[in-house]
Amino acid sequence: MTTFPIFLAVIVVLALVLVKMSLVIIPQSETKIIERLGKYYATLKPGINIIIPFIDRAKPIVTLSGGRYVYTSSIDLREQVYDFDKQNVITKDNILMQINALLYFQIVDPFKAVYEINNLPNAIEKLTQTTLRNIIGELELDETLTSRDTINSKLRAVLDDATNKWGIKVNRVELQDITPPQSVLQAMEKQMQAERNKRATILTSEGQKAAAILQSEGQKTARINQAEADKQTEILRAEGEAQARIRRAEAEAIAVDKITEAVGKSTNPAHYLLAQKYIGMLEEVATGDKTKTVYLPYEATNLMGSIGVIKDMFKGDS
Repeated sequence: MTTFPIFLAVIVVLALVLVKMSLVIIPQSETKIIERLGKYYATLKPGINIIIPFIDRAKPIVTLSGGRYVYTSSIDLREQVYDFDKQNVITKDNILMQINALLYFQIVDPFKAVYEINNLPNAIEKLTQTTLRNIIGELELDETLTSRDTINSKLRAVLDDATNKWGIKVNRVELQDITPPQSVLQAMEKQMQAERNKRATILTSEGQKAAAILQSEGQKTARINQAEADKQTEILRAEGEAQARIRRAEAEAIAVDKITEAVGKSTNPAHYLLAQKYIGMLEEVATGDKTKTVYLPYEATNLMGSIGVIKDMFKGDS
């Protein structure tokens, strides 16, 4: 009677263990491959699944974790990314350089991923390396550096087609780093420096040319403005002189009229004016230090006679 409760407890414990081993809970976006007595039995779906303990077992699959290959019974159906180490590749023009790539893929057929390939991550890595070498080998260095999108597209297409039998869908491939040799980097740096110097020289020349054009246009405009100013000045000066001459002529006309009124019509006023100018000139000549003799033209005597007549007329009036 004392052993029965113990036996019952053992039976209950074993039953609980068997129930726990029979129930397999699969998280979302994951699955497991179940083999029964060594033969494929089922692909478990997310949620609660029932298996037979000790008869059914999960088939392990190799995955890459922390840079190492590990075995796990769960298969991740989400998109995964593999960052492969740098590898040496040779371009079409025999330039050795290092390239590393990022591969984004997804397991779409767990059965093929488990049974069609032994080490899936290693197979993907080796296939990526060989395909990348083939693609880079068809391109020259300049094309390799400037055609990343083309390389990515070709690499993705080849890998997607090759891994289809493994139940893999390659979504995209990205070349992360392309490192040419140090000698090539130095040559590229010199070339870029030469291009920068060339562009700087061109820009400086264009700037100087533009400055010269602007300076020439400014000088041209200044000369035009100066010519216009000189023209206006000459016009104003000519107008001023014309106005002055008109004023002087009007004044002289008034003076002649006054003289005519004063001397009467018997004497020509022009003779009178001319005689005044002769007298003024003679006074200037007579006052000179070196002047000793004064010669009068014959016509001046007539003028002087006119002046004497005019003076006699003024005396008679007085």
